[in-house]
Order: sequence, then structure tokens, then C-alpha cells
Amino acid sequence: MRQLTVLGTASQVPTRHRNQNGYLLRWDSEVILFDPGEGTQRQMLLAGLPVSPLRRICITHFHGDHVLGLPGVVQRISLDKVPHPVAVHYPAGGQVFFDRLRHASSFYDVADLRPVPVGPGFRVETPAGALTALPLRHSIETYGYRLAEPDGHRMVPSLLAAHGIAGPAIGELQRTGRFGRVTLEQVSAPRPGQRFAFVMDTGLCDNVFHLAEGADLLVIESTFLAEDAVTAAQVGHLTAGQAGSVARQAGVRTLLLTHFSQRYADSARFLDEARAEFDGDIVLAEDLLQVPVPPRLGSSDERASASRR
Repeated sequence: MRQLTVLGTASQVPTRHRNQNGYLLRWDSEVILFDPGEGTQRQMLLAGLPVSPLRRICITHFHGDHVLGLPGVVQRISLDKVPHPVAVHYPAGGQVFFDRLRHASSFYDVADLRPVPVGPGFRVETPAGALTALPLRHSIETYGYRLAEPDGHRMVPSLLAAHGIAGPAIGELQRTGRFGRVTLEQVSAPRPGQRFAFVMDTGLCDNVFHLAEGADLLVIESTFLAEDAVTAAQVGHLTAGQAGSVARQAGVRTLLLTHFSQRYADSARFLDEARAEFDGDIVLAEDLLQVPVPPRLGSSDERASASRR
């Protein structure tokens, strides 16, 4: 299963209908929690999501709407006696904030948290693929994240039959890359790995595009509308139109807009503004919404075709 559960969609101030940030990505066996804002533990309960499968927590920056739920999640990990380590990634310059949140109150602490601070050139290999981070442009140290599955091969039945490859021989070919004189390349087609990008509080900058490049699913903030573009630039945020433009230029397949300012009563305006820039799939995030990662494209040619659309 590859699916994102949206736990919160507000920005600095929660509303009656929008909790503060929180996004849980299930990518096969890898389960990653991004930016656990205030109330994340309760939102996970409402979504039917236990903490026990969590393998990783990624924090973009240490503003409250992105981290004040961390103490509750950590304490729940301890209470439920999660048996495996949970890695926590966060900007290295915010170590003091992580330390305070990690031990925000007294509790019986048996959580096996593994802090892995993020800095320039950050990259870690996970069972889901390479997790990288790039700095963004905000009022404090902020990073966006990208998860990229390795490219692979898709076996083509007609080519296998033409070379007389069947049964256990297919497995050996996949494991070793060769069976007799037949190579893997002769009986398969390229299968591009899937990509996920997570971009929160930032002004428009090159790294936004680098993170989003070719993403099957891009989760991106769209705090403001174009009418407040000057304010957005001053405080290091994006407009919905800018988010749509990024998706178009980066060849994104599905764009998820989130992190909405409470100043706008009609959230449909974000969708309208992004749609003017991007004609691909757009999801207007709502609390507790479940969004599947789009089905895999079969070849690099298909990916390029989808990007052009």
C-alpha cells in the first residue's frame, strides 16, 4: 500500500474544521510521519492509525504548527512499547528545540528514538528508497523532503516467451540479471521508481523545483492566494498559483495543496488558482483525507508523456 493520510491542513492557527499540520505516508513497509503539529496523536486515532508501524518522523522546521504534536506522538510510541527504532529527522540547527520536545513532560520513556539531524547533502537509504532533504527559504532553518524509489525493470511476457524463459528461470534472471545467454535487458522494460515530495513553509526558490521534479505525489503548502502574494514573499510562503506553477514545471503527476491560512473563508479558491497553472490531478487537502500514490507508470516514455500533459 502506498497512501498518504492527511491529519491536519491548517497553517499557523487551527480552525473549527482544520487541525494543524500532520501527514502520514505509508509506502509499503515504510511508514513516515511528516510535521506532527498540535493534535496529531488524536488525529491519528480518528483516522484509525496506530503509532506502532511508524518507522520514521520527518520535521521540516521548528515552528509550532509543525512540531507541537511531537511530544504526544513520542509518548504514545513509548506507551505502546513500539518494538523497533524510530528515526527522527529535523534541521540540525534546531537541536535545542528537538531536545525540549523530546522530553516535554514526565513519562515512562522506553521509546527507541534515533535522532538523525538534517543538514546540507542529507541522504539516507530506507526500505522505500533514498530519502533526501534540501534547504528551503523561510524565516528559520527549513528543509523539504523527497523519497525516491530506485528505478527497476518490468518483465515483458512476450519477450520472455520469445527467449524460452519460464518458471524458476524468471526468478533467477531477476536475481542475477542473466539466465544462460539471455540478459535481463533483453526480456524487460524500464520501470521508473516512484517519487514523493514534501514541501512546507517556503518562498519560491530553486530547491522547491528540485524536490518536486517528476514527483508522482507532491504535497506542498499553499498558504496564500495571489491577492496576498507580496505578504507571502515577505514571510516565506507560497501562493496556490505558485504551487500549481511548480507542479507544471516540475512534471508532477498529482498535486496536493495544503497549509491554508485561516484568513480565507472559501478554500475552493485555492483549487481555482492552482488549476489556472496546472491541468494535472489536484487534491485540495482536508483533514483525515486519504490520498493514494498514483499507480506506477510503466516506462520512462509514459512518465515523459504524463509530464508533458
